[in-house]
Parts: sequence; C-alpha cells; structure tokens
Amino acid sequence: MKRLAIAICFLLLALSVQARGIREESDLVHEQARISYAFGMTVGGDLQQTGLAIEYAAFAEGFKAAMEQENTKLDRDEALELVQNAFERALLKRYAQLRDDEITFLAENAAGKGVTVTESGLQYVVLQEGSGPKPGPNDTVIVHYEGALVDGTVFDSSYPQGQPEEIPLDMVIPGWAEGIQLMSMGGKYLFYIPSNLAYGEYGAGQFIPPYSTLVFTVELIDIIDGQEPDEES
Repeated sequence: MKRLAIAICFLLLALSVQARGIREESDLVHEQARISYAFGMTVGGDLQQTGLAIEYAAFAEGFKAAMEQENTKLDRDEALELVQNAFERALLKRYAQLRDDEITFLAENAAGKGVTVTESGLQYVVLQEGSGPKPGPNDTVIVHYEGALVDGTVFDSSYPQGQPEEIPLDMVIPGWAEGIQLMSMGGKYLFYIPSNLAYGEYGAGQFIPPYSTLVFTVELIDIIDGQEPDEES
C-alpha cells in the first residue's frame, strides 16, 4: 500500500504538463495551467494527509530538473529510497497519533452516563429496550441504522431511503455482529465500536481512517433465522 502511494505520487508528477519554469502563482486562464494546478493540488493533498513537511523551493527545483531532464543532485534510486523512507516515517507517526487519539476517546467515553463496556471493548448505550428473542451469529437481521465517525461524520445510513436493510450477521465487522446480538426486537442501541472490532489500522476507503472508532445507532426491526436445517442421514 505504501509503495502504491509512492508510485501514484510519482506518476502524477510524471504526467504533469512539461513546464519550462515554475512561477509563484498562476492565473489559470489556459487549460494547461488549470490541469497543472489540478495535479499540484492532488499531489499536495496526498502529501498533506501523510503529514510530510515539504520545502517548496527544493521540491520545485527537483521537479523542474526531472521534467526538463537536467542533471539532478540525486540519482533516481537514492531519491526513491529517500521518498519511501519519508513516507514510512510519516505514516508511522500519523498512525501512532490516531491510535493515541482513539485510546483517549474510548477511555473518556467509557465513563459516560449509561455506557456499558463488554469484555471485547465494545461500548453501548441502550436508547430503547426491546423484547423477545435476540439474534444469533448466523441470523440475518432487518435494521435501520446510521454509522458515523466520532466527529459526527456520517458514512452510511439506511434512513435516507426510508427502508430498513436486511443484513447477515456473519458478513459484518465483529463489533457490529456482537452488538446486534445484545439486542431484542424493537430495541434501539447506540454502539461505539473500537477499531480493533472494525477496520483496524487500515481503515476502509476514503471515509473511514485508520484506527477509527465507529458510532452506530441501530434499531432492530426483525430477525430472520439463519440456522441451517439438519442434513438427512
């Protein structure tokens, strides 16, 4: 994954228009200028997310030398090694900070009113207690739900379409499966799912960063028995 990120960064640089100079500002009047600016934004955004600090003058000098095929101050292998090592250090630092932030959040949240913590570390609050049976690990449930990050950013929800969803519990993240099995039909719970019960150190796509605690509000509407029938002898 890290090598892919580095490769993409260099690909973006290589695909940039062949500039014959780097100016402080661009008026973006011409299409070539707009495309160049867009590439700069893309690469800059990726670098900013890693937490890498860049010296713009040195970056521009190396970029210009490579684009115009001038003699560079570093050979290619040395440059690639420096970039890879810098990415790895930046990512390790960022991941460590994200992990520390999650530990702090979970510790503080566990002391909140009405919060129960299970043995696995799952945290939940009963918003409305249900009645009757609880689902098992092989069951399929019909639920309304909303999933968000701890900052309130919603990444998934069944509410906008106005229809609950049918979800097999053996096909979801461990924290979700564990939490739903605590509920009875008609119940509504708020779950705080630690990253080790969700998407861990890698996150999921562009919406769920590494070491993200997920906050789910779930209403259990129905249970579909998922037990397989006994085989005939």
